[in-house]
Amino acid sequence: MSGNVAIPLAERMRPKSVSQFLGQEKIFGEGAFLREALTTDSVPSLILWGPPGSGKTTLALLIAKETEADFHQLSAVGSGVKELRSILEVAKENRVAGRKTILFIDEIHRWNKSQQDALLPHVEQGNIVLIGATTENPSFEVNGALLSRTRVLVLGKHSEESLVLLLERALSQAQELFGKKVVAEKEALVFIAAVSGGDARVALNTLEACALSREHIDTKTVEEIVRRSHILYDKGGEEHYNIISALHKSLRGNDADAGLYWLARMLEAGEDPLYVARRLVRFASEDVGIANSFALPQAVSAFQACQFLGMPECEVHLAQVVVYLAQSKKSNALYVAYGKAKDDVRRSPNEPVPLHIRNAPTKLMKELGYGDNYKYTPDYADPEEAKQEYFPEKLKGRKYLP
Repeated sequence: MSGNVAIPLAERMRPKSVSQFLGQEKIFGEGAFLREALTTDSVPSLILWGPPGSGKTTLALLIAKETEADFHQLSAVGSGVKELRSILEVAKENRVAGRKTILFIDEIHRWNKSQQDALLPHVEQGNIVLIGATTENPSFEVNGALLSRTRVLVLGKHSEESLVLLLERALSQAQELFGKKVVAEKEALVFIAAVSGGDARVALNTLEACALSREHIDTKTVEEIVRRSHILYDKGGEEHYNIISALHKSLRGNDADAGLYWLARMLEAGEDPLYVARRLVRFASEDVGIANSFALPQAVSAFQACQFLGMPECEVHLAQVVVYLAQSKKSNALYVAYGKAKDDVRRSPNEPVPLHIRNAPTKLMKELGYGDNYKYTPDYADPEEAKQEYFPEKLKGRKYLP
């Protein structure tokens, strides 16, 4: 067995040349911007935004190798300005010697504003070529000033086809990588790719775990190793908001089946059922509203059921209300009407209450005209005769509902 066996397979299989890199054709395929920039040795500072295992670190390493740059890597989790300063000193020496310096910062979104600001002058002056990697939307997590000095490249999840090719490549080197011959059925490789969520690291490490326990890998072997599908879902990250948005829009579009799918994606990944229930309660009034007055009680009942039972028992209650809301008629009249009222309040926050609809609990208030000429509606048989103005003078006649 190879002496490097202690190093994870994903690390040992990292491409050593551009020709070995799989996937990300949009940004790294023939004719793509990054490939052309490599060819002309004009790679600018970059922010690589993509999910785990999409190849961000690999691309940074390949860029450094192809451009013969001095490569330095920091993790934003465990390093800061102190470590940055020492690298910048080396970068200044490299620049004098006519050599490029590439600084790769993994999880750059974890650096705070002042730490990110420390990079600005050195990126501007060309002392370093910065390559930042992030799994979070850089629009929210990277300083605007730094973003304006870099180019953002979006990496997608690997396709199942590219992952299968990667796994087959690893198996072709099985003797060297695992110290023995390993054979895998094509269905098993497809299964590994499917449950890896587009993450090459997960796919390779799953294959390694299978290979270490078996010389013949079938789907049953993979199931035993994986046990539970790898579900891409970060409760604190962007995917969390993407999936709850998908659920919301599926219900709004009356697609109960899609709603059930996105519900299952959240719950099976360990989402708090009360979070989902709260969003459904909101949806019941925001998107169904007066079109179906029973929607809100249904959603509130599901929320209470989640409180009483918890997971997994409450999943059926959430499924029930998801289907109910999806199949209900929709009206956003309440949502729109309240928005209009809120705008009026913000523009005219202190309009006086009309005297005739004020209470008059004291003699002074009565003398000042509080409650004068108020029409007590139940006393009028004709609704038209009971009409009176309830808005402040400045907002008379306002209509918010259609």
